[in-house]
Amino acid sequence: MINREELLARFTRYVQIHTASDEESTTFPSTAIQTDLSRMLVQELKDLGVTEVELDEHGYVYAKLPANTDKDIPAVGFLAHVDTAPAESGENVKPQLHKNYDGGNIVLPGDTSLVITPEENPVLNELKGQDIITSDGTTLLGADDKAGVAEIMTAVAYLMENPDRKHGDIYICFTPDEEIGKGVDKFTMDKFPVQFAYTMDGGVLGELEDETFCADAADITFKGINVHPGYAKDKMVNAIRMASSFITKLNTETLPETTEHRQKYYHATTMKGLENEVKVSMIIRSFDREGLKVLATDLERIKGEVLKEFPRGEIDIAIREQYRNMKEILDDHPEVMGTALKAFEKAGIEPLRKPIRGGTDGARLTYMGIPTPNVFAGAVNMHGLKEFVSLDTMEKATEVIVHIVDTLAEA
Repeated sequence: MINREELLARFTRYVQIHTASDEESTTFPSTAIQTDLSRMLVQELKDLGVTEVELDEHGYVYAKLPANTDKDIPAVGFLAHVDTAPAESGENVKPQLHKNYDGGNIVLPGDTSLVITPEENPVLNELKGQDIITSDGTTLLGADDKAGVAEIMTAVAYLMENPDRKHGDIYICFTPDEEIGKGVDKFTMDKFPVQFAYTMDGGVLGELEDETFCADAADITFKGINVHPGYAKDKMVNAIRMASSFITKLNTETLPETTEHRQKYYHATTMKGLENEVKVSMIIRSFDREGLKVLATDLERIKGEVLKEFPRGEIDIAIREQYRNMKEILDDHPEVMGTALKAFEKAGIEPLRKPIRGGTDGARLTYMGIPTPNVFAGAVNMHGLKEFVSLDTMEKATEVIVHIVDTLAEA
């Protein structure tokens, strides 16, 4: 059903465009390079015959495939994000196709010390005989979320080439800055008038997710007193030492590296500053709101302990909301997951239901009024140099998009 070669060509074309977002930026989108891919997508959509398409001033691509039947069919949307995570380089990506994977280790040619092994990645045991795509090891691949972008684009191409396949209004959106938690900050609801939507931004074959973390961010400022170090006795308060003491007092049982499944955590992401002032950014994650409060209370406990060590210093903790568990809303809209489950059945896929230890644009959209669960896109080892994706999984994800459209038309 899906043109596999076109899917591969799109994906390899997209990952070679540098689109990293930047958490330190004050612009929106955070990097202008993201719009390089967005402009390409606009032109490709037009080339496919999509007439209602635009790139707005904030870097969002909106497109509409109008209904081709008079039947009353719910409007549905599909989203993916164009940016890649900034922690590893996404510049000059050299995608590598490992055809008919033999089940062994995958050595990345750009850095042969990097090896993707079945021992570290048990999912590889299920991918033997499939076509695997990696980077050369000098960059991340960018399957998160250019796999989702390629899948949506390929599904659009299929639907445009098969007008006899009846459907209601279908809306497409490609968002910027998802990786830095701002993917829907400038989203225009009027340009996406759907009853529900799906983000194509998940991992392995079968993932279907209607539950995310609740998420807050903590901005912690440490203020010291700076004095010439040669004359600092009983005068200096070193903000760097204050921040370091704070970090060492974090509960080691509630860190990302010590938690899994439904366990909550807090996590320091950046630290910068000088002796007089240091700023630490942290993220706080829990599947329920009460867990967020517990972690925030623990940060206040640590603050008190540090101030006992540095009584003349100051510490300010500012907590801001990022997103909430979308399950709170999606449970009130069973038809959204029901449609996806029927599409999975049509595609012959066993659904893998599990909570996301993270968030998606869909989590925030759900609270903005568009129920939006997440569907697998195929990426594994996201954000790292050992990222990979199965082309076969991407093909199945593309089929799911088409089957969702079919399921709505048949209802």
